[in-house]
Amino acid sequence: MAKMEVKTSLLDNMIGVGDMVLLEPLNEDSFINNLKKRFDHNEVYTYIGSVVISINPYRSLPIYSPEKVEEYRNRNFYELSPHIFALSDEAYRSLRDQDKDQCILITGESGAGKTEASKLVMSYVAAVCGKGAEVNQVKEQLLQSNPVLEAFGNAKTVRNDNSSRFGKYMDIEFDFKGDPLGGVISNYLLEKSRVVKQPRGERNFHIFYQILSGASEDFLCKLKLERDFSRYNYLGLDSARVNGVDDAANFRTVRNAMQIVGFMDHETQSIFEVVAAVLKLGNIEFKPESRVNGLDESKIKDKNELKEICELTGIDQSVLERAFSFRTVEAKQEKVSTTLNVAQAYYARDALAKNLYSRLFSWLVTRINESIKAQTKVRKKVMGVLDIYGFEIFEDNSFEQFIINYCNEKLQQIFIELTLKEEQEEYIREGIEWTHIEYFNNAIICDLIENNQTGILAMLDEECLRPGTVTDETFLEKLNQVCATHQHFESRMSKCSRFLNDTSLPHSCFRIQHYAGKVMYQVEGFVDKNNDLLYRDLSQAMWKASHSLIKALFPEGNPAKINLKRPPTAGSQFKASVATLMKNLQTKNPNYIRCIKPNDKKAAHVFNDALVCHQIRYLGLLENVRVRRAGYAFRQAYEPCLERYKMLCKQTWPHWRGPARAGVEVLFNELEIPEEEFSFGRSKIFIRNPRTLFKLEDLRKQRLEDLATLIQKIYRGWKCRTRFLLMKKSQIVIASWYRRYAQQKKYQKIKSSAIIVQSYIRGWKARKLLRELKHQKRCNEAATTIAAYWHGTQARRELKRLKEEARRKHAVAVIWAYWLGLKVRREYRKFFRANAGRKIYEFILQRIMQKYFLEMKNKMPSLSPIDKNWPARPYFFLDSTHKELKRIFHLWRCKKYRDQFTDQQKLIYEEKLEASELFKDKKALYPASVGQPFQGAYLEISKNPKYKKLKDAVDEKIIIAEVVNKINRANGKAASRIFLLTKNNVLLADQKSGNIKSEVPLGDVTKVSMSSQNDGFFAVHLKEGSGAASKGDFLFSSDHLIEMATKLYRTTLSQTKQKLNIEISDEFLVQFRQDKVCVKFIQGSQKNGNIPTCKRKNNRLLEVAVP
Repeated sequence: MAKMEVKTSLLDNMIGVGDMVLLEPLNEDSFINNLKKRFDHNEVYTYIGSVVISINPYRSLPIYSPEKVEEYRNRNFYELSPHIFALSDEAYRSLRDQDKDQCILITGESGAGKTEASKLVMSYVAAVCGKGAEVNQVKEQLLQSNPVLEAFGNAKTVRNDNSSRFGKYMDIEFDFKGDPLGGVISNYLLEKSRVVKQPRGERNFHIFYQILSGASEDFLCKLKLERDFSRYNYLGLDSARVNGVDDAANFRTVRNAMQIVGFMDHETQSIFEVVAAVLKLGNIEFKPESRVNGLDESKIKDKNELKEICELTGIDQSVLERAFSFRTVEAKQEKVSTTLNVAQAYYARDALAKNLYSRLFSWLVTRINESIKAQTKVRKKVMGVLDIYGFEIFEDNSFEQFIINYCNEKLQQIFIELTLKEEQEEYIREGIEWTHIEYFNNAIICDLIENNQTGILAMLDEECLRPGTVTDETFLEKLNQVCATHQHFESRMSKCSRFLNDTSLPHSCFRIQHYAGKVMYQVEGFVDKNNDLLYRDLSQAMWKASHSLIKALFPEGNPAKINLKRPPTAGSQFKASVATLMKNLQTKNPNYIRCIKPNDKKAAHVFNDALVCHQIRYLGLLENVRVRRAGYAFRQAYEPCLERYKMLCKQTWPHWRGPARAGVEVLFNELEIPEEEFSFGRSKIFIRNPRTLFKLEDLRKQRLEDLATLIQKIYRGWKCRTRFLLMKKSQIVIASWYRRYAQQKKYQKIKSSAIIVQSYIRGWKARKLLRELKHQKRCNEAATTIAAYWHGTQARRELKRLKEEARRKHAVAVIWAYWLGLKVRREYRKFFRANAGRKIYEFILQRIMQKYFLEMKNKMPSLSPIDKNWPARPYFFLDSTHKELKRIFHLWRCKKYRDQFTDQQKLIYEEKLEASELFKDKKALYPASVGQPFQGAYLEISKNPKYKKLKDAVDEKIIIAEVVNKINRANGKAASRIFLLTKNNVLLADQKSGNIKSEVPLGDVTKVSMSSQNDGFFAVHLKEGSGAASKGDFLFSSDHLIEMATKLYRTTLSQTKQKLNIEISDEFLVQFRQDKVCVKFIQGSQKNGNIPTCKRKNNRLLEVAVP
């Protein structure tokens, strides 16, 4: 057998006991002490078989890094220390490799870390599944749905700063490769009563505080809100600020998450308008007013708040005001209108606020599902993650705690059933004899609550629907009559005599013995909360709103769809939801995470034994261990078992050559372990008692110490021998190198001495030769010098003679010039004195003008009409002349330039002028197109034989022929098409075959849309109802956008005598078949350089990223 890879195990370096199944002795104290010991050493995860116990550390731990993800990736569940990543990896690999749908059930009380656990599961799955642009987008949308739901569904409570006030179940859908395709979210029982009232020390839902803290002043002004929390009655002030929570930063996170998930801008605006309306509803107050008939009527004190709410929601103020003051009851053909007193008006206001927020939350979940749902129709694998409220036992337990605990009873029931089923299936699969396991079956408690005839929920619904006076007391009386003999029901007024002396039970309460312990419920509010009524007048008022979202939230308000049937109660709706959830969970392979809160102070390093003990009891963890240990406490595959313990037997150490099972049998026989302590399955060894496993571990530890000593001895001997041989070899090498060095040194010394002697002899010879050459040279230079001096003397004498002669000739010429000048001056002096000033002025002016024009001639600018240069004005009095010359010269050179144009060039410049009027200062791409000539026929269809078929099909003159990218409607990808513009039509043809795909008459083109950015995308909008518009508008991308839009505009104007509408906007709508899709242009860096890219974000949005 090949050498097996050495693996670690959760038994190595174990702090306490990593798997509670191995705990000895097993009792409540040892269970708690083991958890505390591991918690003190930062080990927050512990196993019960395949169940993970998670203790909230209330601080960040370095155990969720990318390195940890890689450490647990594709590893056996028991191979490493307990971790939530191990369970996530086991579930994901079972889904991917074994094609089994999975579900992860996360339970625990508020503050135990359920929400964080679900985030860790989703982040691990996102990290280990496939990569790619589309896959990453799906993963990002799934992860970003959490901040949105947390903002609208979570709140600060006394036990938890980020408590989920709703139950969430998410089905993540994968393809056959294990890559996520999308998801579906289901929500259960939002605690909508928190909207209007919060217990002391708690807050309303996060989104209210985030808007007021993080929204800009302009945005708050649009929502008619103020930043001061104290202005709103629905916000508790004693805990409005939470330490360590930045509501402003969280608001920015939520806005970004909504954008990533796929919410449009107008949808986001509508959502926040509804939230603002709910917040302002709490500020409406009523005052009593007596009517003539003596009945009390309620009136609104200050109508400013009502007016602002109506402006936000688009409801007529008088309609909403009447809905708060009157109630209309319809029965068959009769309508009865009654007034509401102040108490009833406040009830109606709060009911409207709760329903508005609850329906908004349900709409949010539906909208998120639309964005994250799988786009393909292929068969999918599913992993469900259930994050739902844990068992709740408060001082005052009401209707909410009752149905929450009912849900936990159902989860406990399915947990026990599936755990036993899993044990039984493994025993049968391994061929181990199955023995019946005794356990508490809580089906009797579930039946007490959900029985259709005698169940508590059925009794509650019957009371709510019964005519006559119905109160919480009548409901309790009915329970006392029907459930009095049930062993898990207790009431002070019960007819069962054994409870008559229980004075600890108040008269208005009843007690149920749940699997987690006894819980006392106060019946006050049961009937009202189960009814959950909203007056029909308010529903109809909401339906009349011009606000599209609010109108969609209240479809029952439509007068055309009035249904006199009473809506289902809250209890029956929740019961149906739980039944659907249980049916869904039973079709999947379960994985469990049990979350425990170590203390009520939300403090790190604090472990409250009593609190943890309480949670252990109601989570049924000890019973879970007993069920797991009823058969065999530990099981392991043969290969890792043999690899771990093979050193305990000489026959299996160091290598076993046969099958792994045979090796384990030899090993256990050698160790003389009793046969009743273990059994051999088909692929695993089963150990009954943990003591046997710990005995094996002790023997292994001792054997490892012996092996370590042997290895040390062998290593030290090898090390000493190796060192001696190395020193011996080194001595030989050093000696040889030294002898070589000594001989080289001696040779170099002899060589240098010979060189010195040679250099001295060569120097003496060279100096002797130099002396001879210098003497000969000196004799030659003496003769040359004497001759040079003689020639110089002769030259100087001749030069002196020539200079004297020239001086005499110059003197005669100067005297003659002076004499002529004197003679002329005497002659001119006679008539000069009379008009000398005018003559001088005219002479000077003439000279200045002459000089000016000569300088202008040399400084004239080029003949280019765009050349702005012109010589500076030399004299002030020439200012008007200078300007006139500049104007005349510019007109002349413009005429010269125009005379050079052909008719074709004139047409091109007319198109350039048209493009300037359409796009200058509007489209960022325009400046780059100014220097590019408009060619039109880029493809030369008439010359290219490839397009002969296309040329024959087009009879008209082709104005423009260009290859464009047509954007696919489904996924945003581009396909090449030939774009042809003739005098009457726009044609699209296939680039490869030349076949015409589409032909649109110019009369059917209504508009061209494009962005203001530096991209080539443009949309051609077609007339609705035309034959060409059957498939919708066209979205193209072209490198010659400015030229194509200009030619299309001019041709349409020439043919239809109507101007084509050119829309330039960074967000516009395009009609694709029956749907309108928003094309949105954003700025962003691109991996493809400076090329804009288009992506289909969801069914309603195409996003173009422009560098």
